[in-house]
Amino acid sequence: MNNKKTILGALMATCLGFSAVLHAHGDVVPQSVNTGELQALGEEWLDENPYRAPSEQNALAIEIGSSAYNQNCARCHGLEAMSGGIAPDLRLLEPGFDGDEWYKERVINGAVRNGAVYMPRMADYLSQEALWAIRTYIESRPVPE
Repeated sequence: MNNKKTILGALMATCLGFSAVLHAHGDVVPQSVNTGELQALGEEWLDENPYRAPSEQNALAIEIGSSAYNQNCARCHGLEAMSGGIAPDLRLLEPGFDGDEWYKERVINGAVRNGAVYMPRMADYLSQEALWAIRTYIESRPVPE
C-alpha cells in the first residue's frame, strides 16, 4: 500500500511539473530562418513573390520555406500547410499577384480583431526573403479538392 502511495505521489508531482512547464511557456517566439543562399531583396517590400517559378531560386526557396513554415506557421495553419481548421488554409490563397498582395498585407500587418491578436506581424520577426520563401513553399503544396 505504501508503495502505491509513493508511485501515485510521484506521478502527481510529474504531472504538476509538466503542467507548470506548459503553462509557463507563454507565447512562442518565431524561429530565425537562414536565407543566406537566397537573393537578398532589400528593405523595401516587393509586390510579387520573386522566388516563384520560373525563378532559378524556386527549388531553394521551397526548401527554405518548408523549414521556415513548419517552424513558424504550422502551429496555427497546420503541418505541411494543411490546415486543421484553426486558421485559414493557406493553400487556398489566390495564386499570383492577387494572392501575393493579400499575403504581403497579412505578414506585414498581422491580424487583430477586437483587440485580440490572431496572427502576429511576422515581418517584425522574419525577413522578406524568409516570408517570400514561405509563400513559395505554400504554393508548392497541393491544393485540396
